[in-house]
Amino acid sequence: MEYGAIEREIYIEATPDVVFDVVSSPEHIKGWWPDDADYSLVPGEPGHISFGDKVEQFTVVDAEPPALFRFRWTHAPGEVAAAGNSLLVTFELKPSGDGTLLRMTETGFRERGWEAAVLEQCFNDHVSGWDHFIPRLAPYAEKLR
Repeated sequence: MEYGAIEREIYIEATPDVVFDVVSSPEHIKGWWPDDADYSLVPGEPGHISFGDKVEQFTVVDAEPPALFRFRWTHAPGEVAAAGNSLLVTFELKPSGDGTLLRMTETGFRERGWEAAVLEQCFNDHVSGWDHFIPRLAPYAEKLR
């Protein structure tokens, strides 16, 4: 396995505007993914998300409603998020019928420079995480439509 990218695609019965808010706003992202979120939609400004006691750095890269939201995360506190020190998550939203086709991609694993065992563990942890959280996204968004 290459451990290059994680990709998920899901259809959501809600408009792209609603889905964009669900994947980008700290208020809504807490409804399906982290336990807490504190960040600005201004690209480059540092923020964080938390899963219990585990805090992850979070920096918005692009916010183009209602079609694209990208962020970097997992970089060390005090570091500026960049290729090589963080993972890049991209949410692409496309209208489809009465709903939205959402494509999520997470990349940057190999660029971190981790030893093979660490790379494999982190990649597999993120695969399991997205397998758990992405299915929660649609029901949350559909409640808001």
